Amino acid sequence: QTFLNSSTCPEIHGYLHAKEQSRKSWKKSYFVLRRSGLYFSNKGTSKEPRHLQFFADFSDSDVYTVLAAKKLHGAPTEFGFCVKSTKCSSARDLKLLCADDEQTRTCWITAMRLLKFGMQLYQNFIQPHQKQKASPMRSISENSLVAMDFSGQKSRVIENPSEVLSVAVEEGLSWRRKSCHRLSGHGSPSTAQSSVLNIIHVAQPWFHGKLSREESHRLIAQQGLIDVFLLRDSQSNPKTFVLSLCYMQKIKHFQILPVDDEGELFYSLDDGQTRFTDLIQLVDFYQLNRGVLPCKLRHHCARITL
Repeated sequence: QTFLNSSTCPEIHGYLHAKEQSRKSWKKSYFVLRRSGLYFSNKGTSKEPRHLQFFADFSDSDVYTVLAAKKLHGAPTEFGFCVKSTKCSSARDLKLLCADDEQTRTCWITAMRLLKFGMQLYQNFIQPHQKQKASPMRSISENSLVAMDFSGQKSRVIENPSEVLSVAVEEGLSWRRKSCHRLSGHGSPSTAQSSVLNIIHVAQPWFHGKLSREESHRLIAQQGLIDVFLLRDSQSNPKTFVLSLCYMQKIKHFQILPVDDEGELFYSLDDGQTRFTDLIQLVDFYQLNRGVLPCKLRHHCARITL
């Protein structure tokens, strides 16, 4: 933790047993680990440079745990480890050490490996955090769907969910009034309005018309995607629609009910609390907001032959 917080190598010091070169005997000395390498003191526990003698460098060496240190190397304890040069392959070139207990051995080995690989580990640790602070990561689908307001001279992103809904409803009402006005020459306003609402969603890729509940199950199962959805006509109630959604490998069906408010017709998934002038507006809203659904609408179900 000290290393990750400061990016500097911790200085470890304490007693270790070292096997003397070309001998079977072991000598207990006071060792000091510094950035330049591993040293032992020839005068007690002194860490002055003039009393420290070089023992090993880690730029071209690796650290290993030694098994059966007592039996194979005559070590005073079983908690052995060694420093092996990458340029040498002979067992005689091993620099053997052992600690008095497992915790001490682990401490030394960890510190030595931090000394060798620490800067790379540190860079790997901080890079994701720097990227996250610079630009918070979101999924591609979430980045591609934002609520916009084009009513003013300049467009803007709407971040408040309540404002998103009110703007969406207002735009839907405005669009409906314009559509009815254009079609008023072909019939009464109510007839034109009804005609527009009956056909506006038919050409959408997520609308599958008169599809049964069983057929929707089979169609969604063939897609092989997570969070697949489709809209279809309700078989039980001809005046309503159904949103079929696959979530957590389970297919659920949500009825879209018509809501009449003083002659104005809306569609709702939550008993009229959230209202939409047409199905396109409803789908657009739930692609941005989860609402009463278990998840946002992400992938529409493609039309394929059953």
